Amino acid sequence: MGEIKVSPDYNWFRSTVPLKKIIVDDDDSKVWSLYDAGPRSIRCPLIFLPPVSGTADVFFQQILALTGWGYRVITLQYPVYWDHLEFCDGFRKLLDHLQLDKVHLFGASLGGFLAQKFAEYTHKSPRVQSLILCNAFSDTSIFNQTWTANSFWLMPAFMLKKIVLGNFASGPLDPEMADGIDFMVDRVFDQSALSTEAKEEMYKLYPNARRAHLKTGGNFPYLCRSAEVNLYIQIHLLQFHGTRYAAIDPSMVSAEELEVQKISLHTSSEQEEQ
Repeated sequence: MGEIKVSPDYNWFRSTVPLKKIIVDDDDSKVWSLYDAGPRSIRCPLIFLPPVSGTADVFFQQILALTGWGYRVITLQYPVYWDHLEFCDGFRKLLDHLQLDKVHLFGASLGGFLAQKFAEYTHKSPRVQSLILCNAFSDTSIFNQTWTANSFWLMPAFMLKKIVLGNFASGPLDPEMADGIDFMVDRVFDQSALSTEAKEEMYKLYPNARRAHLKTGGNFPYLCRSAEVNLYIQIHLLQFHGTRYAAIDPSMVSAEELEVQKISLHTSSEQEEQ
């Protein structure tokens, strides 16, 4: 058994943060599972979208850390949708159910693809205030498989795990990365090891985006390099402190920090007007 599954942090998370089940479609079989933690007064929280059909608990380290600093965090596990438009419509209904007009999205792998599609889907009436993309891609054609893809559903679990593990880094891994892979493979078959071409395509699509590079961390840095990922998330959300789109409880932000943010916003507005 992997170290993450038996760690005190994971056990504390499972015992203190309840898992909610929500149905927003006419089809009762489509059930959203989510963890919603942090101050409910926050109306523009940070929502995490997992890879492939990943479980909502893969972001448990982000929930524990960020809510401790005053942020409202929601992590999701989506039901089965057969195309991205169907997903976007279901996700929009979920936000309506939660009474959230705008949100910040953190998308990992397929979650990053879906986050981009949802931002595009709602561009006429924006529901996404900002995006954080982790090992994401913009085109699913990069995952075109050989003839074996059609037979994946026939394979026993141990063969699927072997296929998935073959996509991850070979050679020695540090304990945290090994535990992260073990934790993810136990829950979901995620092929998020992106090619250089896929990464370059993302850079071209977002030339003005800020890049946060981790020297190590593999495919699941939110698990095995959580402290660094959480720091980058805080830096990203800092720009929204003191605004209606803040994901943090105002009482957790110092007056000095709010004043600096107001000056920054005022300067940015003047520059845009020029």
